[in-house]
Amino acid sequence: MAINKFLLTFAICRLIATVGLTVDPAELLRLGVDGQLSVDPSDVEIASLDFGLLSRAKPIAVLRPASAEDVALLVRAAYNSAGGFTVSARGHGHSINGQAQISNGVVIEMSSRSRAGHQLGSANNNPAPPQVSVKEMHVHVWGGELWIDVLRSTLEHGLAPKSWTDYLYLSVGGTLSNAGISGQAFNHGPQISNVHELDVVTGKGEILTCSEEENSELFHAVLGGLGQFGIITRARISLEPAPQRVRWIRVLYSSFSSFTTDQEYLISLYGNPPSQKFDYVEGFVIVDEGLINNWRSSFFSPRNPVKISSIGANGTGVLYCLEITKNYHQSSVDTIDQEVESLLKKLNFIPSSVFTTDLPYVDFLDRVHKAELKLRSKGLWDVPHPWLNLFVPKSRIADFDKGVFKGILGNKTSGPILIYPMNRNKWDQRSSVVTPVEDVFYLVAFLRSALDDGEETHTLEYLSNQNRQILRFCDDAGIKVKQYLPHYTTQQEWVDHFGDKWSQFYQNKMEFDPRRILATGQRIFMPSFVAASSSSSSFSTVGPW
Repeated sequence: MAINKFLLTFAICRLIATVGLTVDPAELLRLGVDGQLSVDPSDVEIASLDFGLLSRAKPIAVLRPASAEDVALLVRAAYNSAGGFTVSARGHGHSINGQAQISNGVVIEMSSRSRAGHQLGSANNNPAPPQVSVKEMHVHVWGGELWIDVLRSTLEHGLAPKSWTDYLYLSVGGTLSNAGISGQAFNHGPQISNVHELDVVTGKGEILTCSEEENSELFHAVLGGLGQFGIITRARISLEPAPQRVRWIRVLYSSFSSFTTDQEYLISLYGNPPSQKFDYVEGFVIVDEGLINNWRSSFFSPRNPVKISSIGANGTGVLYCLEITKNYHQSSVDTIDQEVESLLKKLNFIPSSVFTTDLPYVDFLDRVHKAELKLRSKGLWDVPHPWLNLFVPKSRIADFDKGVFKGILGNKTSGPILIYPMNRNKWDQRSSVVTPVEDVFYLVAFLRSALDDGEETHTLEYLSNQNRQILRFCDDAGIKVKQYLPHYTTQQEWVDHFGDKWSQFYQNKMEFDPRRILATGQRIFMPSFVAASSSSSSFSTVGPW
């Protein structure tokens, strides 16, 4: 059935007329043709929250688009409206600090097809499913497609994307708007380095195809652009032959220097033949004995738990776990042991601490989802998540260890702490992402959960204060970290974050979203109609809010 343009346009006109006033949700039409504009309280409530559960912002309505044209029609209406309203794209709602939230505007639920209980009803109501080209080794996907569904579609052809995130229930457009990183990034770069073409709805409501050759300025701006320049409605992603199985290995260190030396050595092998390097390099910090047997606990046997005290941590109470994998096909099973052993013998881990498992490739990629199901069963998933993700320059990672892991954290963390290095030459510096300027930098991710269990160190207030303490330590020590999935509240903080890229970032915003109506939950730019209506000199067209 064709899109009923009259009904959709009528609903949007009614929306425009009520922005900024008291809105009767019943007056906004719900569309059940190809796209659906919903004012149902349950839909609005879902769109007002995110995974972080640290903020709430209630939109006027929620659009579930059937196509890029639906997205463009809504954005174009916002851009052309006299009063103005804002628009924010939402994938699977995994933001932490309200980045996809919006007040007095419309949230576009890009991943509604994948959200249980919110299917659009029939195949004709959905954006097109992933389209795999075996000959060209790429896949065309809708911007709201979840990576788990991309994987399932490509595996039908024996192929898979090269670069991943640890958690696959995230939208393609969402991760590409940030970077998309996991243990493969040292070798293949982040997900934004493995995209060849995009369709983007700009802040003017235009649908533009962009790539290295076409609309290249928009292409590079959107990748890692935090949703500021347009909404990704299609991406063409590079593929490779999918391995069948994964040898998954963890080894422990008590020496931070040995741990980081080995990690840096392993990522330096990225140019080697596949048999002479690992395919995935990550790691995590263990300051709480319970965590080694808890998060990602399916790795270790619950009948034989690992004890920090039995391994020894040089009196510091801190251990470091190197996590590595080797992909292989069943046809090469006879050589995988030799390849792994050849690589392991060059490392300096605690000899008695080698833990190995073997599993199907898809099970390894989807490993965090299994942990999610366990947490959900215990009521520990839908809790506040005051996460902090930092890029730390290699030259200062030892100072960070001493001041944070062995200092600020104490011996309780309330969640995993990831740490692994990446090669900067695998990141396209033309994108909007900012990283430390050194050739190697580390991701340090504090993935904590706030719990109401009577423990002061588990409270949201305690963890939030600790995050601020970590940032203050880095500032005082002159450690030039960059936030990944950044969150700031003032214009100067954003200017400092982007550094030399700020001028281009600002110019791109004025070109592709001149009314500044997109992704206002990032709190980088103030919508032009808000700034124009404010008489307060404290307001700026570029923030703060």
